[in-house]
Amino acid sequence: MIIPFVVMLLSIAILPLVPATAEKWEDWRFQLGIALVLGVPVIAYMAYNFGWVTVGHTAFEYFQFIALLFALFVVSGSIYLEGDIRATPKNNTIFLAIGAAIASFVGTTGAAMLLIRPLLNINAERKRKAQTVIFTILIVANNGGLLTPLGDPPLFLGFLRGVPFTWTFHLIPEWLIINGLLLVLYYALDTAAYAKEEVSDKLLDYTHTTPIRLRGAINFIFFAVIIVGVAVVPSIDLQAIEAGTATWASWVPWRELLFGLAVVGSFVFGSKKIRYELNEFTWGPIVEVAVLFIGIFATMMPALRYLAEIAPKLPLNEVTFYLFTGGLSGFLDNAPTYATFFEMAAQLPGEPSVAGVYEPYLVAISIGAVTLGALTYIGNGPNFMVKSVAESRGVQMPSFGGYIGWTIRYLIPVLAVMVLITIAEGTVTTIIGIALGLVILAYCAYLIYKSHDDAKKVKNLVGSRADS
Repeated sequence: MIIPFVVMLLSIAILPLVPATAEKWEDWRFQLGIALVLGVPVIAYMAYNFGWVTVGHTAFEYFQFIALLFALFVVSGSIYLEGDIRATPKNNTIFLAIGAAIASFVGTTGAAMLLIRPLLNINAERKRKAQTVIFTILIVANNGGLLTPLGDPPLFLGFLRGVPFTWTFHLIPEWLIINGLLLVLYYALDTAAYAKEEVSDKLLDYTHTTPIRLRGAINFIFFAVIIVGVAVVPSIDLQAIEAGTATWASWVPWRELLFGLAVVGSFVFGSKKIRYELNEFTWGPIVEVAVLFIGIFATMMPALRYLAEIAPKLPLNEVTFYLFTGGLSGFLDNAPTYATFFEMAAQLPGEPSVAGVYEPYLVAISIGAVTLGALTYIGNGPNFMVKSVAESRGVQMPSFGGYIGWTIRYLIPVLAVMVLITIAEGTVTTIIGIALGLVILAYCAYLIYKSHDDAKKVKNLVGSRADS
C-alpha cells in the first residue's frame, strides 16, 4: 500500500506541468478529489488491518498540523510592513538573516508567514525573484528553526518526549554553519540575478522607496498567544484516553481552541484594509495546503509503518541516523519521521544520553529532520505555504522536481559541509568539510565578481547609493 503515497507525490510533481491537467490543478476541488481517491482506500486498509486507533492518531496529527498553520496564516495576514526599501541583494539577505534569527523563537511557520509578504512587496519591481522565495523556504521555513522546540515540529515532539527545552541550544554550531553558508550563497545568487534585471526595473526600484513602518502590530499579541499555546498548553490527551484514565479535560483540544481565539482576535481587532487590500489576503494558499496534506497524511501511513519495520535492520551510526532521518523527512512529513527514529534510537545503548537517547544519535536525528525537511515542498508544512503565497502574487515558482533540483545544487552541499565538520568523526572528514566549505565560498565570490560590471553600470545611472 505504499503505491498510493508514491502516486500522491507524483501527482503533486507532474499534474501542474501537464497541459491537460495544469488548469484543473489550480482548482482546490480537483486537488481534494485526488487526495480522497488515493487516501480513502488507504484509510480503509489501515483501519481493517491495524485498527482505527492508528487512523485516529494520524487524523489527530493532521488536525494539530493544519490548526497551527491556519492560525499563523491568518494572524500574519493582518501584519503589514509598509514602505519599500530597495530590493538589493544586501537588503534581501538582511531580511533572510532576520528570519533565520527569529525562526527558532516564533516557529519556522510563523517566521515564514511573517516575512514572505514583505519580501514580495519589496521585490515587486524585480522580475527575477524565485531564488528569494526558495531561500526563504531553505532558511526561514526550515534551517532557522533549529535552536528551540518552538522552532520546528520535530523538535517539539522531542520536547514532549523529555528532551530539555534548552538542549537544542547545543546545536548553535550547526545552525551557524548551515545558515551562514546559505545566506552567503543566496547573496551571491541574488547578486547574479540582480545584475540581469532590466535597468528600467532597477531605476523604478531605486526611485520608489519609502520608509519602513509596521502596521497591525496588535497582531503580535495573537502571535504570542499561539507561541504560548505551542509551548505550554496541552491538546487532547490521546494516551489517557487509550489507557482509560481520561477526564473530561483530556478530551478537549485546549491548544487548538487557543489558536482559534487568536484567529478570532486577529479578525476582530485587525485591520481589514491591511488584510485584504495591502496584503492582498486570499484563502487559496491555506486551502491548497489543507487539501493536499489530507492525501499526504492518509497515504503516508503505510510508508511510516514500513519504515518502523525496517529501521532496526538499517546500519546505524551518527551519519546514517542523519541521512535516514533527513532523507525520509524530505518526502514523509518530518515530524512523524523524527518520532520514528527517536523511538528506535531510544532502544540502543550509549552514554551520555538525553531523554533516554544516546546524545550523538539525538543530535543527528534532530538536525536531519529539521534541515532536510527543506528538501522538497512537502517535507515541512511552511514550505508549501510559502510557495503558494508567492504563486498567488504572480511569482513563477519551480515545479516539485524543479525545486528538488535547487536543493540538490545549493542545500545538499551546505549540509554536507555541516555533516563532515560536526557529525562525522575524524580529522580527515573535518578537513574535507572545511575544503568543501571553501569551495562553496569561492563559487560565491566568483558569482559576485562576475556581476561586478553590471553593478557598475547601474551605479553610473543612479548614483553611488545604488550599491547600498
